[in-house]
Amino acid sequence: MKAIILCAGQGKRLLPMTERVPKCLLRAGDRSILEWQFRGLFAAGIKEATLVTGFEAGAVEARLPAITPPGLQVSTVFNPFFAVAENIGSCFLVRDLLRAGDTVLLNGDTLFEPAVLRHLLAAPAAPITVTIDRKEGYDADDMKVSLDGTRLLDIGKTLPPERTNGESIGMLRFQGAGGALFADGLDEALRQPEGLRRWYLSVIQSLARAHEVRVTSIEGLSWGEVDYPDDLKQADALVRSWDAATPALTGAG
Repeated sequence: MKAIILCAGQGKRLLPMTERVPKCLLRAGDRSILEWQFRGLFAAGIKEATLVTGFEAGAVEARLPAITPPGLQVSTVFNPFFAVAENIGSCFLVRDLLRAGDTVLLNGDTLFEPAVLRHLLAAPAAPITVTIDRKEGYDADDMKVSLDGTRLLDIGKTLPPERTNGESIGMLRFQGAGGALFADGLDEALRQPEGLRRWYLSVIQSLARAHEVRVTSIEGLSWGEVDYPDDLKQADALVRSWDAATPALTGAG
């Protein structure tokens, strides 16, 4: 199992903090978001990660030696279209990796305790598995999901409350033919006139109509998404609770 992390965007909703610093290098507690992700991957047993970079790619690459845990192999793919395309473009650039074997795909702004990823990796086998959480209410920015048991029916920000059964946390697993299905779906989506403006989860939505797309819920485990300045404050509180729980990773500086 390998990991792909999408961290090409600037994170304009976090300006001025992201004027010169990519979102993935913003600090939550005493580490960057990206370092927390590396620690989570390593703790779950993943040894290979590919980053899709874009905005200030050089700054990300320069930081890698200091934040990569020993035993985690990290490579980068540069997305030159990050300013004109949504995250579907970043996924398209790593479509060959998706076809090559089992993969975990992460949004570059998702913070998660290692148990979240372990839970996803231990979920029942399926070509595509979307990690979800549940809460009492959902806002306009949540990537909501509609389900039939553990089968995904629909995913999007505009789902009405009566059809909302949870939210995607920005972490997917592809097994067997799943990665190739997703890669083919990306290619088909980008052939459409509006393709560059689509989120990659719209491809997952299309696939769910004809193929098996499952979900696994991580209710009770801790994670967070960083989109706005207030999210960083919440992220600080979140990661402080993790420090004592990851002693094996303290060597990653």
